Amino acid sequence: MLEVTFYRDAASRPSGFCARGHVELAEHGQDIVCAAISGILQAARLGLEQYADAVRRVHQESGELELELREERREAESVSAIVAAAELAVEQVARQYPEHVRLKRVSPQAGIYGGKHKEFEDV
Repeated sequence: MLEVTFYRDAASRPSGFCARGHVELAEHGQDIVCAAISGILQAARLGLEQYADAVRRVHQESGELELELREERREAESVSAIVAAAELAVEQVARQYPEHVRLKRVSPQAGIYGGKHKEFEDV
């Protein structure tokens, strides 16, 4: 199961996202669902890094991607647009493959905020 979580801060601004796990519908490198999610999140990462200059930290290894946004850039329209587009795209894949992809949205208001990220690399 691949779990993708989008985080919001106390002001309801995007604060980061995380993807963990494997879909395992096909052999490594052949899984179209995993490739779709990876493509969506990598495109979001590039946009947030190169276009919006909003990435504070990122951690990536096999089966895991965590990204945290710089607090001072969270209100930018470009940041909101990029994160919203990625979230919408992941939601569409999760609806098509609910047994393989789980989408979570976490915020302090929901009482399940998980905003502390581990082992980031500075960008």
